[in-house]
Amino acid sequence: MAFGRLERSVGPQPMSDINMTPLIDVMLVLLVIFMITAPLMSSSLKLDLPKSDAAQASDSPEFIAVSIDPGGRLFLGDNEIDAASLTRRVIEAARLNPQTEVQLRADQTVPYGRVAELIGIVQKGGLTRIGFVAVAPTTDIPKQ
Repeated sequence: MAFGRLERSVGPQPMSDINMTPLIDVMLVLLVIFMITAPLMSSSLKLDLPKSDAAQASDSPEFIAVSIDPGGRLFLGDNEIDAASLTRRVIEAARLNPQTEVQLRADQTVPYGRVAELIGIVQKGGLTRIGFVAVAPTTDIPKQ
């Protein structure tokens, strides 16, 4: 009887090194995704907010952002809204939580009377915590 050799051929050995190419590919795809979506996540409403040394970020847990652009249009968040719809939304927010803060963003060119009307709408809706949003002045440009 001929049995031949008893040696078996050895299959491929397991690789002990990590293949970095798929990891790098995934990271580059994620980088491109974040580069494209980051500008879209910023607010699309451009306002020239007043500057104040006392401007600080609010740490209020619940708030709604109301804005007035230079043309006098009202915005809730980044969405344009009319006064009647804003009143309904403020009443609904006040019903859910009367301590909800209203963060008011008004362009510098908006007349005070229009800002006062907006404050009246908010207070009539039942919310009394109103914060005026301003930006800190830049110290790089000397004032004349």
